[in-house]
Amino acid sequence: MLLAIYLLVTFNGLVAKEEKVKLQWNEVQNAYQRRIDFIPNVVNIVKGLTDFEQGTLVKITEARAKATSVNISSGDVTAEKYKQQLAAQDELAGAANRLVIAVEKYPELKGTAAFEGLQTQLEGTERRIKIARKDFNGSIADYNSSVKSFPTKIVAGLFGFKPMEGFQSDAGAEKSVEIKFN
Repeated sequence: MLLAIYLLVTFNGLVAKEEKVKLQWNEVQNAYQRRIDFIPNVVNIVKGLTDFEQGTLVKITEARAKATSVNISSGDVTAEKYKQQLAAQDELAGAANRLVIAVEKYPELKGTAAFEGLQTQLEGTERRIKIARKDFNGSIADYNSSVKSFPTKIVAGLFGFKPMEGFQSDAGAEKSVEIKFN
């Protein structure tokens, strides 16, 4: 009887932690969606205020299309799938950063209150993504700790709970990025 209660309580605890991982993944997806929805607005305002470099606009449009094509449901979170999404989102973020750098060339645009507000929103969006990834990694660590710890490891093995992988920085991410204005 005590063994059955232990199995039930442990199983339910693992299910709750697995659901927390899924919830946190949905928050990452939510932050990515905000980025996808927001960046075209920045581009449209910039485009409306200046005769903007066509190449930058094309790259942002392509990166946004790629980012929207990679979708992962919370029930299907695997390291490989979210690495694909991470790559697409990083490409979109890079294109947005090139937009900000290119705008530096247009003082009349840089000084407008509208652009300053949009730039602040873009920074906030990137901050939200960082926090969502951090929280996702925290829930993964909590889940993995349970799955790998004895005696919960036995119950996890019996019911097919496996360790998960969280976000990791890319190789070379510890080096600072050099920004050049030409």
